[in-house]
Amino acid sequence: MIGWDLCYYAYHRAGHVVRLFWATHVNHHSSQRYNLSTALRQTWTPYLGFVFYVPLAILGFRPEMILIAGAWNLLYQYWIHTEVVDRLPAWFEAVFNTPSHHRVHHGTNAEYLDRNYAGILIVWDKMFGTFEPEVARPIYGLTKNIETYNPVDVAFHEWRAMFRDVARATRWTDRLHLLFSHPGWKPAGVSSADELASLPSAAA
Repeated sequence: MIGWDLCYYAYHRAGHVVRLFWATHVNHHSSQRYNLSTALRQTWTPYLGFVFYVPLAILGFRPEMILIAGAWNLLYQYWIHTEVVDRLPAWFEAVFNTPSHHRVHHGTNAEYLDRNYAGILIVWDKMFGTFEPEVARPIYGLTKNIETYNPVDVAFHEWRAMFRDVARATRWTDRLHLLFSHPGWKPAGVSSADELASLPSAAA
């Protein structure tokens, strides 16, 4: 369970700082509300995540142990998607991921971006410098909300935007950055996704 949770931290963090992984994870953050239904907005494209759990197999854990640990980890995270629970006892908040900690993770407030990646143990965020306590009320959703309930658009809008940006880029180094750098990365001289989209296609 501890091994899975550490691997999950790495996977979840990559899901926010690498655009290719963000494309698989963004639908989980697309809701502008925060309740138990938000937890059910899971990725439709989890193809790349397995690489983060390979170390568990290399260490000798049996496949069924890895799968069971993953199931418990996912189940734990369901109940923390709520505003009903305020703060839990200090000792619990110090060790475990809680609704308060995870509300920060879903916030678009500047101080909350890319924080609190924990699955079960919040200690990983404290160890690796990504912990942020809940102070201001979180504003939920995306930094640029998509304003749709169409499940296909929710699941694939970032994939479309990412591949459009890659197609519009004129240099291979920029294309690689658009896939593997932070989701907000843009080529030099381009200030926004809209500006990049307005450029002539590299294939034209």
